[in-house]
Amino acid sequence: MLQYLIILLDDTSVSYCHYENRRTERRLIDIEDLKAGILFAMKENLNIQFVYPDYDIPQEYKDLIESIDHTKIMPAGNCDGADVVVIDGIERIADTAFDTSLTYVLRTDLKELCRNISDIGEVLEKAARLNIVLTDIETFTEADFTEYSAALRKLATKTEELYADGKTPQLNILTDRMMLDAMNNCGAGDTNITLAPDGRFYVCPAFYLSEVGHDIGSPADGLAIANPQLYRLSHAPLCRNCDAYQCRRCVWMNRRTTLEVNTPSHEQCVTAHIERNASRELLAAIKKHGEFMAGREIVKNDCLDPFDNREEW
Repeated sequence: MLQYLIILLDDTSVSYCHYENRRTERRLIDIEDLKAGILFAMKENLNIQFVYPDYDIPQEYKDLIESIDHTKIMPAGNCDGADVVVIDGIERIADTAFDTSLTYVLRTDLKELCRNISDIGEVLEKAARLNIVLTDIETFTEADFTEYSAALRKLATKTEELYADGKTPQLNILTDRMMLDAMNNCGAGDTNITLAPDGRFYVCPAFYLSEVGHDIGSPADGLAIANPQLYRLSHAPLCRNCDAYQCRRCVWMNRRTTLEVNTPSHEQCVTAHIERNASRELLAAIKKHGEFMAGREIVKNDCLDPFDNREEW
């Protein structure tokens, strides 16, 4: 069931997920298409998330945006009034003025993450929430999995210290799994769709920006998603039998790596289970410092890819 409409305001709108936006030529969504998207969201009772480019949009657009409840996703270089701030690369942390009431998205690759663990630890003290998005998961090797596990242990140590000090940091790859009882995936094509600057709907921004992407309708024509059930958890055999609830289950990455939107790659599954197991260890460590989430446990699981346990389910 649809809950959100993501509106890309420009072809150069910031990427807040795994995909890269390599477009450099500005293409602002037509004001009439923006009005149509907002009206569609109102009729369908959808929450709107506006994704901004790294430049100041016209006042006419600002006034229209402020006419409805919404969330602003903005790049760190243009984040006045943002609800979610995207930092593209760890090197840009130093230039970011943090607000303890905001959520921050840090897009980085594995090697950059591992080299800058201390910088990320400092961000946990400055932000209401930090979401780390790894941009190179599909290329991970066995050595990379080992390196990622070590990086998570270091981040867990910092997170534990903050909890012991009475703080409650939120870091998607470590603390989300501790709080979840069911899958909390991206939901592209199921709970959310995207309106692009060309005035058409897409499964998510990545499908619009991809050369092989295609639209799924428009505000005027309505939605036309081929085989919509494939975007739902109920039709994802691996995922519905998995308890790495924090996994984004990125359908765009699925399509790129397995050619099926409902089937994740080995790399995505193993990465998610490494995070799950790190969350399990962090939860146990935090409980040593006092009463915390009594009765909550994450069961031990030595399997890193649910496909390996397919005979059990």
